Amino acid sequence: MLNATYEPLCVIPVRRAVVLVLAEKADVLHDTGAVMRSERLRVPIPSVIRLRYFVRVPYRRRASLNRRAVFARDGSRCQYCSAPADSIDHVVPRSRGGQHVWENVVAACRPCNAQKRDRLLSETSMVLRRRPTAPKELTWITVAVGTVPTHWEPYLDSALSA
Repeated sequence: MLNATYEPLCVIPVRRAVVLVLAEKADVLHDTGAVMRSERLRVPIPSVIRLRYFVRVPYRRRASLNRRAVFARDGSRCQYCSAPADSIDHVVPRSRGGQHVWENVVAACRPCNAQKRDRLLSETSMVLRRRPTAPKELTWITVAVGTVPTHWEPYLDSALSA
């Protein structure tokens, strides 16, 4: 769902999008090609809708720190050995004062996570492939839907360049 200014706001369920369109609160910019039917009505299922009125967003959305989001940021690869990741690891262990923040959490495979245990990187021979950082502003969309449809990209690109 886009704001009246074409700024991405959130990912909403199909049913909610159809309700907003039927209530004339939003316009369909792209549809999926599928149709939702009732006894007397056929409505194209929207993929991108734009609100007809501006909604003020009082804060910058930041992707929630969770396992799925860390895997999305790190490409589901271990940040120590590049194997497929199946757990998350705190670079500075929580038992050593490390915080549960984007800059201290990476995806890791079980062997690397077990090898590192509750030690600092300087106490091991392990090396991070890249420094962990908070993801870009609109990464929450990728986390919410898994993959971004091609026709969403122009709206996301314009929001990133603004």
